[in-house]
Amino acid sequence: MKRLLVFDLDGTLAASKQPLDPAVGEWLGKLLSHCRVAVMSGGAWPQFEKQLLTNLPKDAPLHRLSLLPTSGTRFMQYEDGTWTQLYAENFTDDEKHTIIAALTEVFDKSKYKPRKHWGEIIEDRGSQITLSALGQEAPLAAKAKWDPDFAKRKKMQAKLAKKLPDFAIGMGGATSLDVTRPGVDKAYGIEKLHEVLQIDIADMLFVGDALFAGGNDFPARRSGVDCIQIAGPAETVKVIETVIVCTGPDAT
Repeated sequence: MKRLLVFDLDGTLAASKQPLDPAVGEWLGKLLSHCRVAVMSGGAWPQFEKQLLTNLPKDAPLHRLSLLPTSGTRFMQYEDGTWTQLYAENFTDDEKHTIIAALTEVFDKSKYKPRKHWGEIIEDRGSQITLSALGQEAPLAAKAKWDPDFAKRKKMQAKLAKKLPDFAIGMGGATSLDVTRPGVDKAYGIEKLHEVLQIDIADMLFVGDALFAGGNDFPARRSGVDCIQIAGPAETVKVIETVIVCTGPDAT
């Protein structure tokens, strides 16, 4: 049986940038008593705290939970009652300036810049810079309508690839483009989980809603990890239930 379950966050454990449903939080707490768990997503660390950690059971064994914000470019582990950062692949100030300038230019010249947005459009997450076309706080209904077939972001992604050849540009969530160092993505995160936790990749299972080619979870496949594609938190709960049944009460 798998020793480590790795989950995407938005679209997998919760709706985009929304708190975990209490039922999902309860099931995650139960799962942590059966095997190790990791959550890897494009969101920054404050989003993990707000969206995930505050909605887990108070008695959840957090020492068995690994968190990899910003698409695996950071690694957070719970030690001695606090969350400790094990690594962060941060950009230099010059790199940030180059990336932000390119994102601004491509978005401003596109036909897709909305008249209305909610919150910050370009966010510096230290190890990842993210463009959220409708803003960081956009409502779910507006986000769902903006680019459901990824067509808008694919066009901007192609232009950004020419302007930022030394970086990787991926699509995250419903409206986002994420810029990271090349090779530092969810496959990199899986390798780091193997290195830090000393768990073979064959003993891991990745669960995500965007494992298709071009999806923000797709790089995980490159690591060779077994994957399950789901369509939302309700299906994720079914996966968790199945794992708990299969592992039994004495699993470690």
